[in-house]
Amino acid sequence: MTGKKKILITDDDPRNRKLEETLLQANGYEVRSVESGQATLDAVAAELPDLILLDLMMPGMDGFEVVRRLKASPATSRIPIIMVTALDDDGSRRRLAAAGVSEVINKPLDRWALQASIDKLLGDRDTHGNI
Repeated sequence: MTGKKKILITDDDPRNRKLEETLLQANGYEVRSVESGQATLDAVAAELPDLILLDLMMPGMDGFEVVRRLKASPATSRIPIIMVTALDDDGSRRRLAAAGVSEVINKPLDRWALQASIDKLLGDRDTHGNI
């Protein structure tokens, strides 16, 4: 991997943020985390990440609105977004795909599914699974 890939984590639950931070830092990513949708938009405006892990259900601005705003801007529309959610119904998945979400990971978080999604979107690992 040339240079550390930057991943922004958004989740209103500090335990979930800490878990995701720990997993991603251990795999060599540069990680920032925030607690709200508005904080996500502010963080992205300050520094573009290579990928965003975004909680769907948050108080205030939910994940759908964050995605809508990011995809509406040419500066941020191509940032891949992995939605992390407890929702697992077909209607929500279709709505997320239509909104421009790249991948959906269900809670509780499966570290292998998370890494597979990141690998797919960022292409960070070689054929032997090494970063």
